[in-house]
Amino acid sequence: MRIGIPRESRPGETLVAATAKTAAQLAALGYDVVVETGAGAAADQPDHAFTDAGVQVVTADEVWASDVVVKVNAPTEAEIARLRSGATVVSLMAPARSPELVEQLAAAGVTGLAMDAVPRISRAQSMDVLSSMANVAGYRAVIEAAHEFGRLFTGQVTAAGKVPPARVFVVGAGVAGLAAIGAAGSLGAIVRAFDVRPEVAEQVESMGAQFVTVDMEQEVSSDGYAKEMTADQEAATAAMYDEEARAADIVITTALIPGRPAPQLVSAETVAAMKPGSVVVDMAAANGGNVAATVKDQRVVTDNGVTILGYTDLAGRLAAQTSQLYGTNIVNLLKLLTPGKDGVLTLDTDDVIQRGIAVTLARGDSAEVMWPPPPVQVSAAPAAPVAAGGGAKAPVVAKAPPDPRRRLYAAGLAAVLFLALASTAPAYFLPSLTVFALAVVIGFYVIGNVHHALHTPLMSVTNAISGIIVVGAILQAPIDDPVVQVIAGVAILLASINVFGGFMVTRRMLNMFQKG
Repeated sequence: MRIGIPRESRPGETLVAATAKTAAQLAALGYDVVVETGAGAAADQPDHAFTDAGVQVVTADEVWASDVVVKVNAPTEAEIARLRSGATVVSLMAPARSPELVEQLAAAGVTGLAMDAVPRISRAQSMDVLSSMANVAGYRAVIEAAHEFGRLFTGQVTAAGKVPPARVFVVGAGVAGLAAIGAAGSLGAIVRAFDVRPEVAEQVESMGAQFVTVDMEQEVSSDGYAKEMTADQEAATAAMYDEEARAADIVITTALIPGRPAPQLVSAETVAAMKPGSVVVDMAAANGGNVAATVKDQRVVTDNGVTILGYTDLAGRLAAQTSQLYGTNIVNLLKLLTPGKDGVLTLDTDDVIQRGIAVTLARGDSAEVMWPPPPVQVSAAPAAPVAAGGGAKAPVVAKAPPDPRRRLYAAGLAAVLFLALASTAPAYFLPSLTVFALAVVIGFYVIGNVHHALHTPLMSVTNAISGIIVVGAILQAPIDDPVVQVIAGVAILLASINVFGGFMVTRRMLNMFQKG
């Protein structure tokens, strides 16, 4: 069978459905792969790159006459007319929002496979185009915001004065949101983020950002996507969005609901109250936008000097890498659809992934509409337990993450207890406690920040820490207190075991690299 890679007809499109590398991988599956002349020019994939990889570069008519046509954007009505009956077209289609496209594919008698309908299950991650493109788009959103912001993201202390870090607020902690959090954090900004799914709080905090909490019940996601909020939840979050947006220099919104218009989260009143020079990047602009003043594919500057970017081609602004990722997703899908690696596409509708992406299925001169697919049992959280009577219990509802102010309260309480203990303890208590506290701090920052996989290779580091412990314990041993002496003796014993054991392990590792 022949796979054709056409040039994208959408104005300004820079992506291509296959790079020279991924086209060669498709050919290795037994397919005859052809690429339209100039298809990859905007993605740093000139025609000679394909020919050097053993892929033919042909005319548009030859590409559209292929058995399988793979492209990025959904085919237009004119492009569907160029497909031969019984052919297969693979692309982004948004079938839930494009019923007319589904009807056109069925009328043309072709099989339509939607890459943006890949089920969110572990086995399908390598084919998840939306995640691939969202990852790039989230990174690019921060770059665009930094360009418009025109100031430093990181804080600095200079001879001329102190420069505060930029404050970034990210709405939505999906793939795009997490990518934006990582990019903004790496530039030195103070990053805060919110998501209606409480289970992502740990992911946000692991990237160095602060997860914003709202006093409301949040239901754990059952499919990895955010659910549409109730009226009570909208009321609870509206004030938070207003407060965070006013305080932020950069706001990046990524909130989407599958199959529905994007929820409007930042009102016109909030935008009007934001600081002059602030920047909003609305990554949901293609679906209506999360911000009241967003205009699709436009840069808008409000009367109070707030810049709102509604670009929908963020991933396409890094065309070379995005095309490579998209092409790799296509290769992984074709590997699934070509079990015999014989160049014959075989669609198995009993497979949950293949059934999920099937929009139409060619049967003779006509095509059967397969959309929407049956629901897929995917879960980002444990399944609801079954009640004794056989029925399922109520959905699991997760409490909001703990209030970060608890740490301040705990620190204050610890300080009070320390002062009380210091005022009644013997004279040698404070020097001993100081040594102990320094040992804890050194151990935490030196050992705690070393990846677990490196603990054994870096045994010399742990030996050094153990040596400090031995020295400290020896200094504490002469104190005329049986309790201190016992603790010092135990510390000397355990640290010495660690030192000698560390040298033994290191010696064994070195022996592994000796010849003979």
